[in-house]
Amino acid sequence: MTDARSRQVVIAGAGIAGLTAALAFSARGFPARLFEQANQLEAAGAGLQLSPNATRILRRLGVLERLLPNAIRPEAVVLKEARSLRELARVPLGTYGESRWGAPYLVAHRADLQVALMAAAADRPDIELVTGARVAAIAVQRQSVTATVETDGKTTEVAGRLLVGADGVWSSVRAELARTAGFAASRFCGELAWRATIPAQGAAGAAFAQIGAADCVTTFLHPGFHMVAYPVSKGSAVNLAAFTKGERIAEGWSGHADPAILAGAMRGTSAALARLVALAGPWTAFPIHTVEQRRWTMPEGIALIGDAAHAMTPFAAQGAAMGIEDASMLANLIADSPGDPAQGLAIWENLRRPRVERVLKRGALNRLAWHAWGPVAMARNLVLAARPAEKLAADLDWLYGWEEPQVARR
Repeated sequence: MTDARSRQVVIAGAGIAGLTAALAFSARGFPARLFEQANQLEAAGAGLQLSPNATRILRRLGVLERLLPNAIRPEAVVLKEARSLRELARVPLGTYGESRWGAPYLVAHRADLQVALMAAAADRPDIELVTGARVAAIAVQRQSVTATVETDGKTTEVAGRLLVGADGVWSSVRAELARTAGFAASRFCGELAWRATIPAQGAAGAAFAQIGAADCVTTFLHPGFHMVAYPVSKGSAVNLAAFTKGERIAEGWSGHADPAILAGAMRGTSAALARLVALAGPWTAFPIHTVEQRRWTMPEGIALIGDAAHAMTPFAAQGAAMGIEDASMLANLIADSPGDPAQGLAIWENLRRPRVERVLKRGALNRLAWHAWGPVAMARNLVLAARPAEKLAADLDWLYGWEEPQVARR
């Protein structure tokens, strides 16, 4: 194997985690070949939140400067009671947050982040992207991993020092490992995400302006659902995401579900919020799937990152950020473990797992708090009212202020 091939990293999936991985490996001198199953890259979903723990990495990889013109720096995260629209709490972001955590908190359209990642990758001659290509089989040798890639009905064997599965919650790499090595499958968590993007100018935009803020992330709390709203696309649109219980629908990034589920979950909300939801339709339903498994790596040279490894509910707004963190740390640890990647893979998983588990716990706590009712909701409101904004921000230092452990920079 040539020197270039001996360092080559094969990546399945050209979403946020996969593109970040390619950039991170390229920055450390490892050529990367990405294989994306879709014939053309299309951003699934709509808006996303990028907290400082993610934007710090994007800045280092040369992506942030490309994203900033199309992103928005919200001034705060605001929690409101859906029944009364009363403000319960406000976590300061903006200049305060950037000073505190060393990087900006951004909201953006997912497509804008993907375009920024693609542009950065296009500037790296050692990154190659192949679309319409699916990893169909995996073989492990002593010094390399070989992926059998299907493209236009043809199969090609591609060898690399490392295979990274970054192909999302329905990962074909994980499916192959499930068949041969006992890895887990994804599961429907019983929640539906309802998404809509509305123009800021128009009836729905005016309805949002009455109850939300154009420069904030606003979360409306209710026992039956919660909804997050924030501006995207330079402020020309508002992303809405509501979350309810629901039955399993077709697997994929969008599906059809009865809108009566959302309407029923909203019983008792304010008339102004109900009007916004009605004007924002039609809504697209997304089944929320999670992935829980005992391991994310194989010492022979395979790693799963992002949703392929640990797809989580969106209640901590950290799905994209965890994939970005995974990718950056993996590249640095593999680069710092020359020769045999097994040590780097083991260190990476041992460091990442407690971090991801803590984020999962935060997401579960958020959902419990946001859907609280009766005495629990009253207690939540009292706690939030008694806690100053600065203290609420300090509670997030472990999450937003995170930086890669020094072991990744030996």
